[in-house]
Amino acid sequence: MHEETVGSKVVKWLLIGISALFLIVMLLLPLITVISEALRSGWETYLKAVTDRYTIKAILLTLEATICAVLINTIFGVFAAWAVTKFHFKGKKLLTTLIDVPVTISPVIAGLIFVLTFGRQSFLYPYLQQLGVQVVFAVPGIVLATIFVTFPFISRELIPVLESQGTDEEEAAALMGAKGLTIFRRVTFPHIKWAFLYGVVLCAARAMGEFGAVSVLSGHLRGKTNTLPLHVEILFNEFQYVPAFAVSSILVLMAIVILIIRSVIEYRGKKVS
Repeated sequence: MHEETVGSKVVKWLLIGISALFLIVMLLLPLITVISEALRSGWETYLKAVTDRYTIKAILLTLEATICAVLINTIFGVFAAWAVTKFHFKGKKLLTTLIDVPVTISPVIAGLIFVLTFGRQSFLYPYLQQLGVQVVFAVPGIVLATIFVTFPFISRELIPVLESQGTDEEEAAALMGAKGLTIFRRVTFPHIKWAFLYGVVLCAARAMGEFGAVSVLSGHLRGKTNTLPLHVEILFNEFQYVPAFAVSSILVLMAIVILIIRSVIEYRGKKVS
């Protein structure tokens, strides 16, 4: 470590100041604005807005879509990461490329893709009608869109960790007679559990805040297909500003909880490693 000079101290504090100013303007001020606007008309108005039946239904739908996305993407993410890092097969590069597709595609375009795939103009529509399944403008469409935009998060957290781990321990366990599931449970998973939990948290955070793809597929049916972000948009468009900020504060609180959980997991992971 070289001794700090006057110039380096100036640069250090200048960078710290710029970073702090950016965080205050881009993060702290908007959060303060949301909370202050939500409570502008008092606690009674705030509680009335957050306990409204449409708000409750939006919260439940958001949680339902988030839970489904996390469960399905956990299974897919673990299997995909394990396959990509521990096995050699044709199409491996194609699989890793496809995992990143939701990140490169606009959520609105993703929503339109699902509308074209499952909507009235699709060849699948008559079969879905016979089965009594409605995807577009219904809850299944919300869940599908949420799964699509969030499925890279867990696998992308696991792949670098599994690659750095190598395959020596798994090969040794296999030579000793351990089966595939036992190897994963006893040898592989202990090394990736913190990355796995970190990916789950990121997936949940992204799912709760998804707007673009869900907006296209939902049809904005109040009380039926509106998630929390869509419910906020409707309230804002109706010039119900205080209720809109009150409902937004729920998302802010969810985000804060997610950030705390993420920080704890990140700290524990670094401490263990």
